[in-house]
Amino acid sequence: MTRIVVAGHICLDLTPELGPGARLDPGRLIGIGPLGIKLGGCVANTGTALADLGATLSVHSTVGDDELGRIVADTIARYPGLSADLHISPQLATSYSLVLEPAGHDRTFWHHTGANSVFTGEHLDTGDADLLHLGYPPLLPGIVADGGAPLENVLRRARDAGATTSLDLAVVDPDSDVGALDWAGILQRTLPFVDVISPSLDDLTSALGGSVLGHGDIPGFDVAAMPPARAAAEYAELLLAWGAAVVAISAGSEGLLLRTAGAERLSRGGRMLAPLAAEWADISLRVRPFPLERVATTNGAGDASTAGLLFALSHGVSPTVAAHVASASAAAIISGRRPTPEVMADILPLAAGIFAEA
Repeated sequence: MTRIVVAGHICLDLTPELGPGARLDPGRLIGIGPLGIKLGGCVANTGTALADLGATLSVHSTVGDDELGRIVADTIARYPGLSADLHISPQLATSYSLVLEPAGHDRTFWHHTGANSVFTGEHLDTGDADLLHLGYPPLLPGIVADGGAPLENVLRRARDAGATTSLDLAVVDPDSDVGALDWAGILQRTLPFVDVISPSLDDLTSALGGSVLGHGDIPGFDVAAMPPARAAAEYAELLLAWGAAVVAISAGSEGLLLRTAGAERLSRGGRMLAPLAAEWADISLRVRPFPLERVATTNGAGDASTAGLLFALSHGVSPTVAAHVASASAAAIISGRRPTPEVMADILPLAAGIFAEA
């Protein structure tokens, strides 16, 4: 059985049900509805989606020695297919978000980074895992310190152990400390050790800016003057030039763009990717989003897309099938469902055999 480790950012999303009368009013008692509590962040979203698809995996993050941390550990322990390897910070609180969505208004997030700020991957041991997926470096200040040295170290150690490495980004807040970092430099430093990278177009634009300088034989480009599909293609070319083997960029209504490097680079892609080097080499394809009758949420759709891609990769399928599994996984979340084998077979019947094997 393929062993997968998912590591990085985790938090608890606390969502009170707010009626039309909810407001900040000092000295007043304002009645609201029940509190929703669920795991959030890349580790939770990608990890649970992989487990739903049929994978068995271990998740690794840093939490505080507090009640929220114990809720995180208990929730993971009760989720089929997941096991936890959590590092406990005695000084910092578990990360959480207050998701405030008054009736008739867009959501506001009050977020506490907490123990995520000291996650560096130094306590992470991938053992004989075939895949390490690491998520949300822009929300893990410790791992991108010193020009990304800790991020490079954890990826290099996983690669030295023979694992395929995978990285997902997050939108970079320009007003935060990490917003001032040299993200082009961090990615150039770490992508030679990243076999699969699966950011959104927004992630890349926020990290690298709308006007990107050229690199080697890759000319500079201005994404503000481009349609999203063209911008995604330009970013993909850049990430491949910086050393990634497989690039999957989610571009909203334009769908998923999948680009890959040559066979020689893929052959150095760890136990999961290397055997597929010949079939996956020099691929360029785009998959449109699946049409849906109902849109329930887009929260977690990108993480589910990553989970679908990695799950399909672990089963050795073709790039075309893998891209469709990724898109179908996102569609399941957007429609308000989980990417279980039954749901996936309904959305993507041609891939039903993959889930029967899980």
